[in-house]
Amino acid sequence: MSAPPSRPGMRFAVDPWDPSYGSSLDAENLGESTARVVADVELPADRWRPVDPEPGVTPPSATLFVDGVRRIDAQVWVDEPDAAAASPGLCASYAAGVVCCCDDGAHLAAVDVRRGLFTTAAHAVDVATTAGIYRASLAEARPDIAPAQALSLALQSRLADVEITTAVAARSGLSTPDDLLVVDGPLRGRQHLPRALGYIKSHRSEYLPARLSGLVATLGAGQRTPVFLLGSSWDRYTWYLRLPCAPGAPWAGIVRLECSATLTGEAAIAMAWLSQATLCRYASEGYKDARAPQNLYPIAGLERQLRRRLGDAGLLYRALRAAARPPA
Repeated sequence: MSAPPSRPGMRFAVDPWDPSYGSSLDAENLGESTARVVADVELPADRWRPVDPEPGVTPPSATLFVDGVRRIDAQVWVDEPDAAAASPGLCASYAAGVVCCCDDGAHLAAVDVRRGLFTTAAHAVDVATTAGIYRASLAEARPDIAPAQALSLALQSRLADVEITTAVAARSGLSTPDDLLVVDGPLRGRQHLPRALGYIKSHRSEYLPARLSGLVATLGAGQRTPVFLLGSSWDRYTWYLRLPCAPGAPWAGIVRLECSATLTGEAAIAMAWLSQATLCRYASEGYKDARAPQNLYPIAGLERQLRRRLGDAGLLYRALRAAARPPA
């Protein structure tokens, strides 16, 4: 069967992001955000334009990339004391680590692997298995969300805590005072870390008004939007940056960066220039990574290392099944 002819003059672009990971731009759920936007941090809103890299800015002597991974090993039910009911729980393995990129190359600077039982049962205790101990963590039961979501949020919160401790540990081993910390994901809860950037690969909210949002699609490789202040349940400075990539979809290669709102506007702009000088050199390529260019090479390598360290999922599942059996 011959292929149907294309429509004359029809043009389209394919987003290089692998669709099995969702979309880098979640157009289906993309909606106008209710967050407060202060656009004139760097330039007045009526003078917004693409910002080129600052020639005098050089990358830091050490760049630390922080990331974490999680895996549900088993869904469980924890019996209540009266045995008339049971509370849901998750047994999960999670890990956080830091890759340091410096003059000596890239190396794993810190890693922390943990296992946990997350449940709303207040009386829950650690689960000991032949493959390790799952430390009990109490999840808040909330009437506004499903129990499974409450458990997932508790796991994510604990993972974020571990990411902070690994970042601090990695920095303690450095002798340089000008390192840059790049956190994979929003900076929320980690704004207190000095010289830190939140790195957001996919977009689910439209923060800028339409008259400014259109600028994002016009960015060239290495260019960014002016810095603006974003306020919701927490405040941060933020900007959009296009990583080097082949021309195509309007938001191809677009990432959003965040830094702490406790900085001055001038310091936030300096962080934005530093992001341009630093991050573009680590952008991945499509033939090597399905989430190119947003999935930076150090983060991709760190994810692989961490997932290997979570252990064999089948072995852990069998160990949990054995530990759940009542004594003979």
